[in-house]
Parts: sequence; C-alpha cells; structure tokens
Amino acid sequence: MIRRNANGATSEDTEQIHVMQWAEITANRGGAFEKLRMLFHIPNGGARSKAEGAIFKAMGVKSGVPDLFLPVPMELVRDDGDSAMSSGLFIEMKARGGRVQPNQKTWLNDLVDSGYCCCVCYGEEEAEKVLEDYLEGRFPEYGKGWRN
Repeated sequence: MIRRNANGATSEDTEQIHVMQWAEITANRGGAFEKLRMLFHIPNGGARSKAEGAIFKAMGVKSGVPDLFLPVPMELVRDDGDSAMSSGLFIEMKARGGRVQPNQKTWLNDLVDSGYCCCVCYGEEEAEKVLEDYLEGRFPEYGKGWRN
C-alpha cells in the first residue's frame, strides 16, 4: 500500500518501507552489501497517546534523531581523493518536498561533529543511492558533509 501525504506525494513512511525492503533484497548481493542487514529504523516519530509518548520519552526516545542508522564504520573517499573515517551512517528520510526541522538539524550537526556520515534523503531512490555510495567507500552524493 502506498500512502500519500497532504501534497499528494508518497508519504515518508512509505518511502522508508521501500528502502528497508530494498535493503533486505540488496543484502543478498553479497560483499559489502551484506552489511545492509544491519540497517535499522529509530522509532522516534509518529502519533502516540500521551501515556505512550511519556513512556517512550522515559525510555530515551529523543525528538529529531534521524530515521535510519547503519552501524558500519567506513573509510570514505571524496571526489578530490581525500578520505575520512565515518563511524556509521545516519539517514533522515523526507518525503519529496519535506523540510528538515531545527531539532533535526541540531542532531545532524552534532552527529557529523562526532564522526558520523549524515544525509537527508528525499525519497527512496536518494536513500538507496546514499547507502550504495557509503558501502562502496564513497562520500554519498546526497547530503555531502551535512551542515546547517
């Protein structure tokens, strides 16, 4: 089922479901792509009752944390040949036309400062390309050097 947002675009959660389905299938390609089995969602969004929201908050859920995490350290090479180590990859998923919120920008900046590669992906195709680039040792085309 494909859900749509108010603008008629495919919803963010539908895009993310497609990314996770793609990752499961692509992990079977072997090699570095086997690491896609480690990709997971951080459940910090969505509508909840006040009671459930309070429980999640007490459990450590934090607003603004990116949606997906791939806990795979990689040495990434830039187009100019320079390289840098990344402790893992965080992806903030957005539906096409979506916007990054201030608390999300804060998290992304703090994570980059802590040695992680972070990308904002508008749709499943961008997220899939970012994951391929990352696992092949390239700085992702989208969200290069995420900054405010």
